[in-house]
Amino acid sequence: MIEKIKNLTGTILKPDGSSDGGIFILRIFTGYLMLQNHGLSKITSGTARWEKLGHALTDMIGIDSFHVFFGFLASLAESIGAILIAIGLFTRVSSFFLFFTMMIASLKHFFKGDFSELAFIYAIICIVFVITGSGKYGLDYIFFKRR
Repeated sequence: MIEKIKNLTGTILKPDGSSDGGIFILRIFTGYLMLQNHGLSKITSGTARWEKLGHALTDMIGIDSFHVFFGFLASLAESIGAILIAIGLFTRVSSFFLFFTMMIASLKHFFKGDFSELAFIYAIICIVFVITGSGKYGLDYIFFKRR
């Protein structure tokens, strides 16, 4: 039993400095929390909510149309993108889109005079995933690893 515990901890906490176990844990929790707390409610809410979400970007850059389209894209990033991040499939692309969405949310709050700490934290985590990818314990590694 002790040997099994040593093997398990040795796999996750490698002495060579590998961060795959940490990235795995961060991916699972980030994807799950984003989907559960933000993505599901937005993707299933419909066009009225998507239009409101889309205004965050279109008002910031001065576009007077495509509110529903951009809101739908933000909802996709927070729902389907979160699932892809959690399972480690197309992690860098999904993380980039979620990063962009979270930066727009952070900037919207910033320009209103408050600070959206949670959106900023999600944005930073997504940048880490853009840089590192899914790690060894993601589907990207299984399907697209370099041989």
